[in-house]
Amino acid sequence: MTQEEIKRHRVESVLREIIPEALGTLDDSRINSLLVTDVVCSKGRSDAKVYLEPSILSEKEQDEALRQLRKVAGYIQNQCKQMEGWFKAPRMTFEFDHQLEKISRMEELFKEVEKTIHSDRDPEEKPDES
Repeated sequence: MTQEEIKRHRVESVLREIIPEALGTLDDSRINSLLVTDVVCSKGRSDAKVYLEPSILSEKEQDEALRQLRKVAGYIQNQCKQMEGWFKAPRMTFEFDHQLEKISRMEELFKEVEKTIHSDRDPEEKPDES
């Protein structure tokens, strides 16, 4: 891992910790309780994509929350600069992280496949014990 990658991972880690604190200072209850699942910075650390947990909001509320987050992105950026004493902070874009939903759906599909395999097997037939 290069020095640049190490610095980028450190910034991502710090942002994962301080963005929720900055969000918590806002008056909007739709966004001040959002959970940050991940932060991914660009190579030059000038931009950061912030992934948020979508489960507590409906689709309509998610759209509204993203609109509000776009409006307060500069405030969040300034809060991060002040909290860490940075000269500049990455420009932030926000989106909801749907990976957990996809993982849950895949696990459900695997369980269905397993049930199908076991129901197709002859009841007297024993599973291979390798």
